[in-house]
Amino acid sequence: MAKSTYIYCEFSERMEEFDLIVIGGGPSGYAAAMRGIDFGKRICLIEKDKVGGAGVYNGALSSKTLWELSTRVIDINDMIVAKGRSRFELKWEEARQILSEAIFERKFQYSAHIKLMQTESMNNLLHYEKGEAMLLDQHRIKIQHEGEEKIIYGHNIIIATGSRPRSLPNIEVDGEVIMTSDGIDTISEYPKSMVIVGAGVIGCEYATIFSNFGKTVVHIIDRQERILPFEDEDIAKLVSKNLTNHGVILHSSAQLERLERIGNEVEYELSYPDGKREVIRVEKALLSVGRQPNIENLGLENAGVILSKRGVHIGDDDTRTNIPHIYAVGDVSGRLALVNVGEIEGRHAVEKAFGAKPEALNYDNICTIMFLSPEVASVGLNEQQCVEKNIPVKVVKIDYSLITRAIAMRKTQGFFKIIVTNDDEMKILGMRVVGAHASTAIQAVGLLIKLNMSIEVLAELVHPHPSIVEGIQECVRMLLNKSIFKSSVFKDKLACYSLVDGIKLPLERL
Repeated sequence: MAKSTYIYCEFSERMEEFDLIVIGGGPSGYAAAMRGIDFGKRICLIEKDKVGGAGVYNGALSSKTLWELSTRVIDINDMIVAKGRSRFELKWEEARQILSEAIFERKFQYSAHIKLMQTESMNNLLHYEKGEAMLLDQHRIKIQHEGEEKIIYGHNIIIATGSRPRSLPNIEVDGEVIMTSDGIDTISEYPKSMVIVGAGVIGCEYATIFSNFGKTVVHIIDRQERILPFEDEDIAKLVSKNLTNHGVILHSSAQLERLERIGNEVEYELSYPDGKREVIRVEKALLSVGRQPNIENLGLENAGVILSKRGVHIGDDDTRTNIPHIYAVGDVSGRLALVNVGEIEGRHAVEKAFGAKPEALNYDNICTIMFLSPEVASVGLNEQQCVEKNIPVKVVKIDYSLITRAIAMRKTQGFFKIIVTNDDEMKILGMRVVGAHASTAIQAVGLLIKLNMSIEVLAELVHPHPSIVEGIQECVRMLLNKSIFKSSVFKDKLACYSLVDGIKLPLERL
């Protein structure tokens, strides 16, 4: 059985000693702690608030639970209203109850797991501390909780303190009328109207959620000409069309001049490039302008840990900071603020620390989902990025209306798009799926990107029928000139073209 060990510093200070100290119990920190146990190391996990972090309480789990509920509501209404029946309504208190149950279920799993991990059957490898952590130097960490403090020693340290919603200057977030995603699910009733500042993924997801429920008029403010500016225009156009069809008001190319609470409402003023200005009042405001890492008061300067060039994230090289035994993972490293990425980084850092010597992390095959209407799944590069990087590519698209499963579900809105190298090998560089079950169709392509394999593998797979993933196979068959439906016939449903120097040219296909 592993025993507690202690170390004495030069000041004769008796401290408990750990192989690894993890600061932060969110997805990346928790994954790191569990990977450390796999190596038989003594681990101390420190969390100041709630284990699971934003991934459980006000991030991925909470927003996706609401998205699932809202999607069911709009699917039901799309079906019954067309038949002349009254709309189905889900009360907000019912939605919040389901949300609370989902969060409690995950919270209970974490708490039970931690408790059982600290029994003798697990050799007492995990030690859990609740409190705020501060680096005193490159090895010592002070933990403060409820007026008490203690100092522990770590041979290796992982910083995984996550992030929080970014605010805007001159806009006071009160959590009641002007909110961020941290507090949006605490409202007592559906707002009659809401403005969302920011048309990125989070903003568009919440616009989708509240417009799906059908009780809120949603406004979105975006400085760009279109929503989701990081994605290809065909994706943004389809999502934008659905949002407006569900009553969302898009303020594109708009500059937010002011936003303030007046009584129990929000008033905001916009200006446009043509000189037009408008003032609008709504019940609630949601700021969705990105996230910022939680790196304040960590004592990074005491350990000599250097920030990134931008000065807002912790600088790192493949999760390792400038101090060789101190690592930064998850949102604090400033890469992709995604649960799955944070978990991978946390595990990777532990493997580097304890001698597994893994190859450097590759972010080229990260699979992501945007919970919009319709759902959007992605992996690898998109067309925009290929043009920006001046990479000649071939692109193939198939409309959902040609996929049997989509027809059976009566959900034929969407498309598959696969991007490959513009050569005989046709290595997959990226894929986008827009439509029902999009997230179920992305993993195989992510694996092929990682393995640097050609499309021939996908063309020869026997997919279950009927399934959405059959769309992938038909895409690659088009590139190989052996598809079932021919792009020269179904020109409005199929597309096959090259993209060189930003110029789109049709490929010769039957």
